Amino acid sequence: MSCRSESTKAGVASGVHGSAGAFGGSQSTFRSRRAWIVFLTAIVLSLVVDLLTKEWAFARLANAPVTIDRSQVLATSDLHLLLPQPPPRVVVVPGLLDLTLVLNPGAVFGLGAGKRWFFIFFTVIAVAVVTWIFWKGTRPRDWPAHLAAGLIIGSGLGNLYDRVLYACVRDFLHPLPQARWPGGKPLWPYVSNVADALLLAGIAGLLLFTWRRDASEDMPAGPKTNKDRAES
Repeated sequence: MSCRSESTKAGVASGVHGSAGAFGGSQSTFRSRRAWIVFLTAIVLSLVVDLLTKEWAFARLANAPVTIDRSQVLATSDLHLLLPQPPPRVVVVPGLLDLTLVLNPGAVFGLGAGKRWFFIFFTVIAVAVVTWIFWKGTRPRDWPAHLAAGLIIGSGLGNLYDRVLYACVRDFLHPLPQARWPGGKPLWPYVSNVADALLLAGIAGLLLFTWRRDASEDMPAGPKTNKDRAES
């Protein structure tokens, strides 16, 4: 009976550890100082860089600083009227990147114009989900995933700041401004900001991490190293 009890316990323990390993994370990430440093540093730096570049663009690109009044944004259906006409345009790299000023009532690529409260709610949920992924879906050594998760949260908070304070998002980066489709339509008509770029980079990084992790789990397991034993 003792042998059967011990084998049963071992089987249960093996099943528990197997299910945790299949997800790829552990509670040790929550206790990892390095993981938190990478995660929080990415959040703070992406948020600060995004807000500072927005402030700089709206203060410097036009002949005079452009201030955004939230009440005016909510009262008008054409946000272009709140900007200098014609909008300023500064060529940074000819044919590759221009700087201009746009007030975006939607999300990245101008999607969902006018659905400000939806995007505020969505951002809050996304921050919670990505934080949960950082905690439960990564290991202490998975610093690329921690960096990617931090970029997603920091960029989301940057645009959330704009939506709450200004009821719109300040955009100023226009890549490929002169590129055209064969019919003459602009190839990339969207104006974005640093938060949008960091958001896409963070999503791409997290997807790459997930793909590489899944691929490594499909490979035959080799002998554990001392580092693996310490993290398990």
